[in-house]
Amino acid sequence: MRSIEQILAISAERKGGTEAVLGDLTPSLSSREMRAIPSDRWLAEMTRAIFQAGFNWKVVDRMWPGFEDAFSGFDPGWCAHIEDERFDALIGKKAIVRHGPKIQAVAQNASLIQSKSDFAAWVAEFNPDHFAKLLLALKSDGSRLGGTTGQYFLRSVGVDGWILSRDVSARLVAEGVVEKVTYSAKGLRTIQDAFSTWHAETGYSLKKISRTLATSTGRL
Repeated sequence: MRSIEQILAISAERKGGTEAVLGDLTPSLSSREMRAIPSDRWLAEMTRAIFQAGFNWKVVDRMWPGFEDAFSGFDPGWCAHIEDERFDALIGKKAIVRHGPKIQAVAQNASLIQSKSDFAAWVAEFNPDHFAKLLLALKSDGSRLGGTTGQYFLRSVGVDGWILSRDVSARLVAEGVVEKVTYSAKGLRTIQDAFSTWHAETGYSLKKISRTLATSTGRL
């Protein structure tokens, strides 16, 4: 596979320069900043990513105040006990997207957060070389956080990571990293190895590498 600088040159030629490729990227949060995020915000962003998956993102964003109210500000203690009457009340609320399995996922993910003595600190312990391990942990221990959903969730709270979009996946295949992008443990570990190699070469964040890959292929 080519170096990330070589791939960046492809992106820059396609997009009109390096600044056009990477100029608008906001930096990811530091470990200290991540640890300061309260549990309710982790759960809120998990929920937003889950409800946006396969749905119109703008609709979810427009309805978000209703979500905040319906789920009691995403307090994990409240959300972990969405059962019977509380579930029936939520499934009947027009202020949110009434999707039963996704509502149940809120309760399951609240329990995941509660299972950690400090969820924010737990996430912050995963450095860029262990991003795949974090994704696999969220998929196995949480609910509906597999695929790109967990990736979008982590990106939304400022965690440095990749998003395996169609264009990123195409570049990974073109570089011979994988024959086909999959979300199996083996597949993610293989992708992690490539990102770690590129990170070690340049010190670029996973987010910067991901953008570089995404802009090096696909439609102009």
